[in-house]
Amino acid sequence: MRNVLIFILLLTLTSCEYFNTKKIDSETILKEELKTFNWNAIDIYPVFETCDAESSKELLKDCFETTLSNHISQALQQETIVVNEDLTDTIVLAFLISEKGLLHLQKISAKEKTKAAIPNIEAILTKSLDHLPALLPAVKRDQPVKSAFTLPIVIEVN
Repeated sequence: MRNVLIFILLLTLTSCEYFNTKKIDSETILKEELKTFNWNAIDIYPVFETCDAESSKELLKDCFETTLSNHISQALQQETIVVNEDLTDTIVLAFLISEKGLLHLQKISAKEKTKAAIPNIEAILTKSLDHLPALLPAVKRDQPVKSAFTLPIVIEVN
């Protein structure tokens, strides 16, 4: 009988481990949730305050790109650019928009021929961004987020 009681006592002490529940902290839940995000997709594109806020996602994107490219094109048309030969190039501008809506020009990709013909092209493009209208940042899950994008600009000088 004594052996049976010792056996039951040992069984009880070792079986308590089966009744423990695993606790999941909020950080673990957050990490799992973040894995399911598609970080490359945003809910609302960055948009200039001049665009209609009631528009659809695609219309807001088009308004943003059109406003930015028109602003840059106008700035380029105001510059006097003198070249020795005809020049056609597509310059790719890489931008980063902060969570506060600040636009930063990160990189300008142009052919070497264009950079040689218009040595101050980077300064002209950077200066063209000085007087942009106010910008609202991209939104992901109701939170402002950083966003990066590229914009091709076609340069034709005759």
